Amino acid sequence: MRTYKSKSFARWARGERLDDMRLCAAIREMESGLWDANLGGHVFKKRLASAQRGKRGAYRTLLAYRQGDTAVFLFGFAKNDRGNISEREKEALKKLAKLYLGFTVEEWKTAVMSGELIEVNCDA
Repeated sequence: MRTYKSKSFARWARGERLDDMRLCAAIREMESGLWDANLGGHVFKKRLASAQRGKRGAYRTLLAYRQGDTAVFLFGFAKNDRGNISEREKEALKKLAKLYLGFTVEEWKTAVMSGELIEVNCDA
């Protein structure tokens, strides 16, 4: 399973002290069929716990996800910062998911080399 995070998601996660270990745990849960919402177009919502609040009041992440193949963390927010995303944001995320999940091997390499995407090592 290839797992990545977008540059903007990585910046947000760093600020929230969400490490790659927690992202990998979320992907393992998703591989077992545990996600919070399938928004369509390979965009999924997955809650992540914070150390202080657990999952219920903590973080929401949105990712492009194809089971057994690829996951790209696209967007995240704290539940106390906003309730949900708008329809316009959801449509934009669907377009981004379609783009990323359609990448060739060379396009993945280019995106990682340019810093647009950061690979998350879940095998360690």
